[in-house]
Amino acid sequence: MALRCMLIIGNNRNILVDTGIGDKFSKKYTEIYKIDQSEINISTSLKKHGLTNKDITDVILTHLHFDHAGGATCLSNGELRPSFPNAAYYIQKDNLDLADNPSEKDIGSYRKENFEPLKTSGKLEIIKGELEIFPNIFLFISNGHTLGLQHVKVSDGNKTIVYCADMIPTVSHLPVPYIMGYDLFPLTIIEEKKRLLKNASEGDWMLFFEHDP
Repeated sequence: MALRCMLIIGNNRNILVDTGIGDKFSKKYTEIYKIDQSEINISTSLKKHGLTNKDITDVILTHLHFDHAGGATCLSNGELRPSFPNAAYYIQKDNLDLADNPSEKDIGSYRKENFEPLKTSGKLEIIKGELEIFPNIFLFISNGHTLGLQHVKVSDGNKTIVYCADMIPTVSHLPVPYIMGYDLFPLTIIEEKKRLLKNASEGDWMLFFEHDP
């Protein structure tokens, strides 16, 4: 599985969509999840574009599951801090509320070390609902995988690309009934996928698959 983030550059902004799993896991969990960042990681990927973590101006977190938000914070001199010190971070209120009070099913996915430092630093922007967050960059919501998952749609009216996140994590999940065991509301995500795929087909949109290997 990949942990593929999207970088949007323009209008004096460097916007990162999701942050990957990060590097705070213990050796035990690194082995359990078989995390391998020896060749590909956020820093090396940004470097290819002449950027460092300090150059990121905005981070849009689709949701706070550890494989999407783990890279939002890092350990520095024994303290947890935002990984992108000059960036504002954006999250939906519904997802933050769930992360703050997770169910037994969710508790392993929402790890407070990935978002509490964003709160205390004052860098977390809590938003509610769909909006045009920057010119030509839109957020729309789905609730089947988890509550308040925000998807990023970039469109100039001619070409459109959608960051599918965990609604359609891989190409293998394109068939409408093919969903994940992680999804909280299976019937909801099926309807959400049908709407997205219909709009994408009619509008000739490109789909960005975050987890496809």
